[in-house]
Amino acid sequence: QVQLVESGGGLVQPGEPLRLSCAASGFSLDTYGIGWFRQAPGKEREGVAYWGASGRTTYYADSVKGRFTIIKDNSKDTVYLEMNNLAPEDSAIYYCATDLLPGSRSRGQWANLNYAHWGQGTQLTVSS
Repeated sequence: QVQLVESGGGLVQPGEPLRLSCAASGFSLDTYGIGWFRQAPGKEREGVAYWGASGRTTYYADSVKGRFTIIKDNSKDTVYLEMNNLAPEDSAIYYCATDLLPGSRSRGQWANLNYAHWGQGTQLTVSS
């Protein structure tokens, strides 16, 4: 069965970096794309970053481009989200997600919320 488990969240100060992890099981990261999403209290869930199955295409939300980097390590069955220059606006529950079938989403579709599998989320709080 497909499982996604996020970890690495916590309380950090503004300007600090942090790396989140998404451990995958029950499917092959070699052939599935995977995305990172976040949801703050009172706000809709939004796409943060996406790594396509091909390993050559990544997408980022404008709000995190240049600060966040998505990394997929197939050998460890893990996808990371490296975050730099964190700000209070980044505080949210972060989720990873993947589709029912292998393949990659396009630039216009990766941030849609209609993914088949979601992790339980990991909380990030950025505060001084």
